[in-house]
Amino acid sequence: MGLFLKEKELLPLISQKRKGNKLVFTNGCFDLLHVGHIRYLKEAKSLGDILVVGLNSDSSVKGLKGELRPVQNEQDRGEILAAIECVDFVCLFDEATPLRLIQNINPDVLVKGGDWPIDKIVGADHVQKQGGLVKTLQFVSGRSTSLIMQKIVQLG
Repeated sequence: MGLFLKEKELLPLISQKRKGNKLVFTNGCFDLLHVGHIRYLKEAKSLGDILVVGLNSDSSVKGLKGELRPVQNEQDRGEILAAIECVDFVCLFDEATPLRLIQNINPDVLVKGGDWPIDKIVGADHVQKQGGLVKTLQFVSGRSTSLIMQKIVQLG
């Protein structure tokens, strides 16, 4: 089980655990967790030893997805993510992008979903300049938070 931490708590832990271990970073809203998220996180973890998930705060999600989101608050989303076996650390960020967090933790591998071209991934330049790898992972077809929400609305 992982830890849900503030950035100032995360940074010293990462420096202790990192010695000889490959650090993987990904980020997202992870609002209504589904099997696509789980498979994505497992694959991300397989690329290294330590998986850090940057989690958009409630205010960040609202800015990106609209006033009605997130469905679940940041505390709940963070606890759920931290309970997933392949996730080592979860860290909230308030900004629209995780660039500052990426620059502070300097991951060896930066991972995003397959809908992101590498040259558009926030933090890709930083990670590559540090000698790291930037990788996109395929989505699980037919699995998304938006589809779940559409089904719920249809149910009335």
